[in-house]
Amino acid sequence: MDLVLVERSGAVATLTLNRPEAKNALSHPLMDRLHGALLGLEKDDAVRVVILWGGPSCFSAGADIKEMDGASAQALSKDPHLSHWDYVGQYPKPLIAAVSGFAFGGGLELALACDMIVCGETARLGQPEINIGVIPGAGGTQRLARALGKALAAESVLTGRPLAARRAFDAGLVNRVVADEAVLAEARRLAAEVAAKPPLAVQAAKRAILASFEKPLSESLRLERQLFYSLFETQDQKEGMRAFIEKRAPVFSGK
Repeated sequence: MDLVLVERSGAVATLTLNRPEAKNALSHPLMDRLHGALLGLEKDDAVRVVILWGGPSCFSAGADIKEMDGASAQALSKDPHLSHWDYVGQYPKPLIAAVSGFAFGGGLELALACDMIVCGETARLGQPEINIGVIPGAGGTQRLARALGKALAAESVLTGRPLAARRAFDAGLVNRVVADEAVLAEARRLAAEVAAKPPLAVQAAKRAILASFEKPLSESLRLERQLFYSLFETQDQKEGMRAFIEKRAPVFSGK
């Protein structure tokens, strides 16, 4: 059974985590397959936006605890698999997480590494690692704190209690909350809207936004300016501005 299903529709690709018998627990083989699928789509110029979806029942229950049980700190420090979450977090193309059911632990960290999150009404998002004697290790404490603020992030991580989708939306953690059966369709609508924009500008904008969380303001402003200048060397910039002046719809080529 393929652990990650790949579906393309126009400029949007959907990657479906496909380990339902284990609630999409993020085993090493699954994460290896996800990394490979994302790498392939990164190199495919026809794909402009990628959706991560866990199916209608759950996004992911988190890391595969059976793989970690009995591991030592030294062994974990040499394990390359946590770098897969880093790759998702630095992915050059827009990523949208479509969350139905629940996203817990590493599953929530995977969703947080995406650029946008669409949730179903009954979805729950949480970092329950504290209940098994550890803490989030793939970005949960850092990205939650940046998204939720210190107080709510501390409550979520220190109690292990999940957030309901509506509270997560009100706190700014997710972009949209829709009916459970409409999650994937809504994620695809959002993806199609982004995919219709000039892809080089989209990727530049994403890079600048990520830098705002990782660099001092002076450095991120400098990067933003450099990226702004660089887009004036693209055909899409010329097409976009000409179309605006000529009052017509632009046709972007990704060049």
